[in-house]
Amino acid sequence: MTKRIGNKDEAQHRGKQEKKDIKRTNKAREMIKQAIARAKYRNQVRNQPMETSLPPA
Repeated sequence: MTKRIGNKDEAQHRGKQEKKDIKRTNKAREMIKQAIARAKYRNQVRNQPMETSLPPA
């Protein structure tokens, strides 16, 4: 049988500290994704494409 990521047997053998570390890294990764998404759309005018929301040069 091949080893798969997310395998139930593998997850059952993880220690408490390892599970905490995995949860912490997953939360941090998600926070980074959200921060990038917020920064991307921070100054955009609602319901307009990004090109037209920029002021004329």
